Amino acid sequence: MKELTIGANDGGQRLDRFLAKAVPLLPASLAQKYIRLKRIKCNGARVQRDTRLQPGDVLQLYINDEFFEKPREDNAYLTVASPKLNIVYEDEQILLVDKRPGVAVHPHDGAEYGRTLIDHIQSYLYQKREWRPREENSFTPALCNRIDRNTGGIVIAAKTAEALRIMNQKIKDRELDKRYLAIVEGTPKPESGSLKGYLFKDEKKNRVFVTDSPQPGAKTCQTNYRVLAVRQGLSLVECELITGRTHQIRAQFAHSGHPLLGDGKYGKLDKQAQRHYQALYSYKLTFSFTTDAGALEHLNGKSFAVEKVDFVEEYFPGYRIK
Repeated sequence: MKELTIGANDGGQRLDRFLAKAVPLLPASLAQKYIRLKRIKCNGARVQRDTRLQPGDVLQLYINDEFFEKPREDNAYLTVASPKLNIVYEDEQILLVDKRPGVAVHPHDGAEYGRTLIDHIQSYLYQKREWRPREENSFTPALCNRIDRNTGGIVIAAKTAEALRIMNQKIKDRELDKRYLAIVEGTPKPESGSLKGYLFKDEKKNRVFVTDSPQPGAKTCQTNYRVLAVRQGLSLVECELITGRTHQIRAQFAHSGHPLLGDGKYGKLDKQAQRHYQALYSYKLTFSFTTDAGALEHLNGKSFAVEKVDFVEEYFPGYRIK
């Protein structure tokens, strides 16, 4: 329990607004719950969220010590009162989450505390008591793969240090098969093939460029694809990344003359449909381990897929994801 004495400069404020400033890691919804449960009192008595505090008032806060820390990237999960996750699969070692487009996986590009995927995952495990940060010396639940903010799909989170070590190695050794769905303009020819080239990343512009011949600083890139359906000048394609370069699928299809629908960086926005994100989704994941996977061996040979992809339903109604 901690006590806070209201000074002259804090007098006259509503309790809930004072708490938002004095205890910024405590979510508003959780603060209201604690007020209702009398875990937050004023002068030893029950109080309401809209109570006006007076100089000299003493607040008694019966809440966990971690809420009194300063907001940082590593404790942002505390600001998430109700984690919002679309869980595809979960066991004692890993968590597979279907990330929606528009959500950042980690804090960057102005993403605020409590709004990233890792914040919600850590909050979820913290509230389930599967992760007790004060009992850990170094480990925190972490993501094994990343997906661009405006791309959706399956993200792997490790719940244990062992799972993180094994999964990172399996990804490095390419023992996971990740498949993407995309909608491209026109129809690629042939309808099943491979896009090969050389990709150069411009760090300042956060943009990549694809060429057909080797260039200084460029890396090889390859994407296998097959057309699944064609409708109204658009094609639904499944993509397999052979190499994993930044913006690879988007840049390679744009270079081939078939940019992704809604891709404002490498193609053009679909103003008619008011689509704000590129039509790209990491929809299916298969664990194809060729060496021992230890604590994750039970996943070998298993496939997981998302239930639906919004742009598939919108542009290819009736098509069933397999």
